[in-house]
Amino acid sequence: MQTRSGRRSVIRRSTSSDPPGRRPHHYGATHFPSQPRGPSAVKFEPSHIEATPAAQKPRQYDFDVAILGAGTAGMSAFREASNYAGRIALIDGGPLGTTCARVGCMPSKLLIAAAEAAHGPRNSSLFGIETPPPQIDGKRVMARVRSERDRFVGFVREAVESFEGVTLFREFARFEDDSSLRLSSGRIITARAIVIATGSRPAVPQVLFAAGERLIVNDDIFDWDDLPSSVAVFGAGVIGLELGQALHRLGVRVHLFGRDNRIGPLTDPEVRDYAAAAFKSEIPATWHADTQISRSGDKVVVRWSEAGEAREEEFDHVLAATGRMPNIDQIGIERTSLPTNRRGMLDYDPLSGRVGSSNVFVAGDAAFELPLLHEAADEGRIAGENAGRFPDSYRRARRTPIAVVFSDPQIALVGASHRQLIENCEKGFAIGQASFDDQGRARVMGLNRGLVRIYGEHGSGRLLGAEMIAPRAEHLAHLLAWSIEMGLTVERVLQMPYYHPVLEEGLRTALRTLNAALGFGPQPPLRCIDCGPGA
Repeated sequence: MQTRSGRRSVIRRSTSSDPPGRRPHHYGATHFPSQPRGPSAVKFEPSHIEATPAAQKPRQYDFDVAILGAGTAGMSAFREASNYAGRIALIDGGPLGTTCARVGCMPSKLLIAAAEAAHGPRNSSLFGIETPPPQIDGKRVMARVRSERDRFVGFVREAVESFEGVTLFREFARFEDDSSLRLSSGRIITARAIVIATGSRPAVPQVLFAAGERLIVNDDIFDWDDLPSSVAVFGAGVIGLELGQALHRLGVRVHLFGRDNRIGPLTDPEVRDYAAAAFKSEIPATWHADTQISRSGDKVVVRWSEAGEAREEEFDHVLAATGRMPNIDQIGIERTSLPTNRRGMLDYDPLSGRVGSSNVFVAGDAAFELPLLHEAADEGRIAGENAGRFPDSYRRARRTPIAVVFSDPQIALVGASHRQLIENCEKGFAIGQASFDDQGRARVMGLNRGLVRIYGEHGSGRLLGAEMIAPRAEHLAHLLAWSIEMGLTVERVLQMPYYHPVLEEGLRTALRTLNAALGFGPQPPLRCIDCGPGA
């Protein structure tokens, strides 16, 4: 099964449809005309269909391609479009530097790294080592976060400013029609094809605005001069889990408020329940709460009910970690013919980036499908190539999905999720699982908390996906993602070498139970074999 990408295509080599001297793309491809076809009609063999000739004299454009946004997706779109188009406009009125570098992946990992350094000594007594409680200097913690963050942003800024063959507009832009953009200076430019790569911003529920100026989003945290004494974190998704746990371990009093018992991106109920118990054993958390927020001086008062008991706490700040929304509501979409879906998002083909049958493409967080850096980069390449080659347009196979939450234990999803399989495969898949509570190497390190559930396809035995909470899940997830990307069966993955003692043996236990559930192998012993000699 493929999520998002459908059936995998063959690798496309240069053909007569490739511009002379252009390198072949590393993705598989299929060419399609300006009128979209249904999924059942898509073929992934390389083919070329000439664009329908225009009935009137071709319009003259200022640029071949205009790209809105110079973040991860926008930069990737430029690099790819420049292989096929000579006149490219890159438009960005905000601060240069990607969401990842400025307010996302990198500064959050800097804060998490500090939290890990503070938390490590607290567990040393397990090994017979007694250490005094760590002294946390919040100002020094945040100084390093800001300094390293600025360094990462500087690299991105230098990359954009070094681009050759591009006209960089340091302005915002709005659509006037499908091919025209009005810059904030008032100038109107036209482009044969346009890429929307405007990124996203935090989505804040109205109820949280009662916190007034004490309401913050994750963007604000990384500009702090010092750590506060307390924060109420609303949202138990990726941002809420990562920042909530990190702040807690850095000595900040934290309470995590979730909604509908959701934990990160997890959809497998057994993994989700395990995660809920694991995090609540460390951090005060309410996974579903109806709350009331008010102000008391310079504090925020949060009231809620838990187990029939009324609760109330005061906090310095309320952190809205309640998701993000695409930046497409202020770029004049209403002035175009671009279609939107029921959620108000752009209705586009994720294999080509093309919005409807238009000359407009979308990539990255603006597409709002998988708001992750590597996905944004891939989407930018696809959209940039198709914009550069427009009106020719190609569909590209997508990589196996992978997502990681850098909590402790870490959370990871690979390939098809449990929810996707339930909705699309019914009884066509089996599940194998393993606990890390008694896994040999995990116990050695004192990291023996976790549960991995792996999914395989009945009949073929193909590996389909996995959800897990586990020590070092970021690495375990990559092994599974590469196996799914290669189309390996569960049996084939079990034929790979496994050293002893390593955490990967926990994956092997889950794969063995999955192989048995698929009818291809014996049921492994109940006692975790990885806790013994590793045979």
